[in-house]
Amino acid sequence: MKAAFQIQYKGTDFFGSQIQKQTPNTVMGVVSHIFSKLGIKGTIAPSGRTDKGVHATGQVCHIELPPFWDDIKKLKKVLNKMLPPSIKIKKIWRVDDNFHARYSAKKRVYRYIIKQGESNPFEDDFVTFVQNIDFEKTIQNTKLFEGKHNFKNFIKNDHSSKTTIREIYKSFAYKHNGYIVLYFEANGFLRTQIRFMVYAILNMTKDEILQQLYLKKKHKLKPAPPNGLYLAKIKYV
Repeated sequence: MKAAFQIQYKGTDFFGSQIQKQTPNTVMGVVSHIFSKLGIKGTIAPSGRTDKGVHATGQVCHIELPPFWDDIKKLKKVLNKMLPPSIKIKKIWRVDDNFHARYSAKKRVYRYIIKQGESNPFEDDFVTFVQNIDFEKTIQNTKLFEGKHNFKNFIKNDHSSKTTIREIYKSFAYKHNGYIVLYFEANGFLRTQIRFMVYAILNMTKDEILQQLYLKKKHKLKPAPPNGLYLAKIKYV
């Protein structure tokens, strides 16, 4: 039986989401280890990977379950008891055999959370603090990324994707309970793309972003901190 599960995690505690040979301390490494303890030996297929320090509130994965785990409500309870506090299974549901957490996804939603002012130990793992923010400029710069673009200038040089073209359906900034939230919804994102975009939004002019976006001129960029970034939702319809 193939099942999908939605997972939340605090990325601060892990060396990224993807299983790595160098360390067992990744999100999928830990989850896979717990599954194996329950007699579930299938490979976990996530909708995508997140970097070290990046969080998720709506990551989706799929896995083949053995027949003796047909009670998926019980499985969810058992998993959440065994997983560390920084990982939680939100829900598990049965899916068709042709479902794939990554390739069946239509849209991916990320949020980046910013707060103006000095950092504090209670929020530092979850929010990027910025001393001074021009909110109107942030709104305008965030909107520039909507549409289909070649994001060659907004990624690391060591990317392995076949194409650097992605379409961003929605890209906007808003305030919520004292925070500034940047919202991005697209058919997909390249590795570290959003963090480079956020750095550009906060530090570059409109003209500089457009030059970078349309491959006319390359400006110096670095990725924004990972702790403000959240994989929020995967949409399949």
